Amino acid sequence: MTSPPQTTPLALHAAAASYGDAPAVADGAVRLSWSQLLDSVRETARALIARGVQRGDRVGIWAPNTHHWVTAVLATHYVGAAIVPLNTRYVADEAADVLSRVNAKTLFIAGTFLGRDRLAELRASAPELGIETAIVIPVEGEAPVENAIAWSELGKVAEAVSLADAIARAESVSPEDLSDILFTSGTTGRSKGVLIAHGQVLASARAWADCATLNSADNYLIVPPFFHSFGYKAGILTSLVTGATMVPQAVFDVRETMRLIHDEAVTILTGPPTIHQTILDHPARAEADLSSLRVAVTGAATVPVVLIERLRGELDFEVVLTAYGQTESGGFGTMCRPEDSAETIANTCGRTIDGFEMKLADNGELLLRSDQVMRGYLDDPQATRATIDPDGWLHTGDVAIIDERGYMKVTDRLKDMYISGGFNVYPAEIEQTMARLDGVAETAVIGVPDERMGEVGKVFVVRRAGAELSTEDVLAHAKQLLANFKVPRFVEFRDELPYNAAGKVLKRQLREEKA
Repeated sequence: MTSPPQTTPLALHAAAASYGDAPAVADGAVRLSWSQLLDSVRETARALIARGVQRGDRVGIWAPNTHHWVTAVLATHYVGAAIVPLNTRYVADEAADVLSRVNAKTLFIAGTFLGRDRLAELRASAPELGIETAIVIPVEGEAPVENAIAWSELGKVAEAVSLADAIARAESVSPEDLSDILFTSGTTGRSKGVLIAHGQVLASARAWADCATLNSADNYLIVPPFFHSFGYKAGILTSLVTGATMVPQAVFDVRETMRLIHDEAVTILTGPPTIHQTILDHPARAEADLSSLRVAVTGAATVPVVLIERLRGELDFEVVLTAYGQTESGGFGTMCRPEDSAETIANTCGRTIDGFEMKLADNGELLLRSDQVMRGYLDDPQATRATIDPDGWLHTGDVAIIDERGYMKVTDRLKDMYISGGFNVYPAEIEQTMARLDGVAETAVIGVPDERMGEVGKVFVVRRAGAELSTEDVLAHAKQLLANFKVPRFVEFRDELPYNAAGKVLKRQLREEKA
């Protein structure tokens, strides 16, 4: 038996050969078969080569979920470069920091999206940023952007490079070559780039798809953003290795989601519990035809047992699963199985998927080991050594328990990170941002429960003597410098914060006060 392709270019060749005219992407009026997706990827790859993109380069992408993202990521891989996804909620300073650290010379970027011209913001924020090629993903009716290449112009740019040269580049890509660098904030407050290679990510995608029973007959509505592992790796790449049809949704809107489920006969729906809960509770659900749904996968937050029961009972899902992973583990790790009970699915993160081992450290910390764990952090060997021990175990920072069946449940966090709407939020980053606000003496940020988002931020602020800071001042400062999901929902002013003998803020005490 021949082994499956170990690079995404070869996986795309295999998908086009196996599935041909079957649908690969359904994005509004744009319909791409697997053969057409291969053609689109090759044209974009030729354009990237024409613009000087080399094997091993880093290519940024700052855009919402559309068919362009699918082509862009696969074309980046096709030329042997690593994709660097940027959170669409980033402000320009955050995006510029990531792009400068990876030395990106090329950037796929959305035109005006959600009322923001990101390229103009980026150029104003960081005029020294060395982006040689900006490829603008279009918004309907938008005028051409100066000193940038419009998506529609890629075919003309590609004329300078032959198809044979693009295929030769694709075939030269190694399973050991980096496929992506996803950034995840650390406890120091500064994001860290996670290095993952082609062979690693494809092995994980196949294992996840097997657990989720994903196959070529499925229509996969991908609501989680492509810049996140849940959208990119458990969405695009699992579809690539199974032949499932990708149905991207740029912005979650529950009415539009329900319309897409009906119109596209969606069978697979993934995302944090918020998405599933919103559909269940929406008044228009009674009139919506959601009968095509087959598989739901959720995670990244606490999952109530009743949610699992309602997904099975009210939406008639055959398969409902929860899963666990970290960016450092390639986005994957553990997963429930279709036959598991509602209690197991709600109260555990499942057992290891193929290729992973797990155990608990003496302090209860969850450790994962796999060939699919990251190569390390970008330009940070010290942090890499602190995270992956000499025996290859990834220290997740999560405290967990493992039952006699090998099912794992996260019970606490060694660090202070909380999850808001499926996104990891690191208090240290917010606290550092707050420290730059004039009038702030000290701050502490914790996550507090929220019915819709899972958790939201609360910041405790100690004013400097004589300062007259208001709640509005604090929130305005945060909104200017932080992505929306990081902005605290609540502000409480204190005369002092509780500290331990070592001078560390007793966040557990702050949480217990609010319990």
